[in-house]
Amino acid sequence: RENAVQCLIKRDKKNSTFYLYLSVSPSSFSEKGKFLLAAKRYRRGAHTEFIVSLGADDLSQGSSEYVGKLSSDFLGTNFTIYDGEPPHDGAKPSSSRSTRRFASKQISPQVPAGNFEVGNVSYKFNLFKSRGPRRMICSLKCPGLGQTTTNKTMDLKTKLLDSDFTVLKNKAPRWHEHLQCWCLNFHGRVTVASVKNFQLIATQDQSQPGGKGDEEVVLLQFGKVGDDTFTMDYRQPLSAF
Repeated sequence: RENAVQCLIKRDKKNSTFYLYLSVSPSSFSEKGKFLLAAKRYRRGAHTEFIVSLGADDLSQGSSEYVGKLSSDFLGTNFTIYDGEPPHDGAKPSSSRSTRRFASKQISPQVPAGNFEVGNVSYKFNLFKSRGPRRMICSLKCPGLGQTTTNKTMDLKTKLLDSDFTVLKNKAPRWHEHLQCWCLNFHGRVTVASVKNFQLIATQDQSQPGGKGDEEVVLLQFGKVGDDTFTMDYRQPLSAF
């Protein structure tokens, strides 16, 4: 397989913003590299939303550079991923008020304005809470695989069997007896221990229906390298956009 795309994320805690850069020097975590995307966290009542933009300045849903968002449930354990553009012909936007697009976005008259659900993330603690590894499972709509409209009532188990979705799970860490902690091998791309560090692998071979996942291939990994600096590396079929 091809090498992973290596990226760097810078966090601005004061303004609840995050900036994604393409790494120009994988061995250096201080150089930002080429800017790709920015995101800002907003509180919407009991929910949280992360608005994603192609620009670093106007991080609002009404911006002409708005590309999508991530929206949490009340507990912050389930998230829905929305794309600002329809993933396929006939896709219907969410009917939620909070996901309505503003008129400042210049789009084709043939393309309906709105947010289109393209994925879900489920996040759980284990029985030992913070003392043990957390569990994560993601279902992502794959561009070009299917032209069917996502059924809003489709649960995660159904999506696991739907060939239109790529389903990922976090790779289970191993307990290190000497260090007395849970460990993953990030091959030097993560340097600070954190419960936020994770790796995602495929739950099934996407090229073979019903096939098993290749647990040796990490499709995405995220980890901490500084107080407000993180690395995020990914490979196909995933994309930053």
